[in-house]
Amino acid sequence: MSACLNVEPNMADPDAFYALLVDAHQGLDEEASSMLNAQLILLLSNHIGDLAVLRKALAVARRNVKAEVQV
Repeated sequence: MSACLNVEPNMADPDAFYALLVDAHQGLDEEASSMLNAQLILLLSNHIGDLAVLRKALAVARRNVKAEVQV
């Protein structure tokens, strides 16, 4: 079985999710905001459950961060 990471748009309403995410951070200091992000990552990673997919996601995210830093 091949681990597939879907990087194509896959949300019916991405703006609604973004609003929920921003709302969840309201009133949090930087440390609490980072903790919320970490908790969300761990919850969603557990939901995905496939280490190969998570490894690909981390690689893509890391590549994207490196590209942003070099710009």
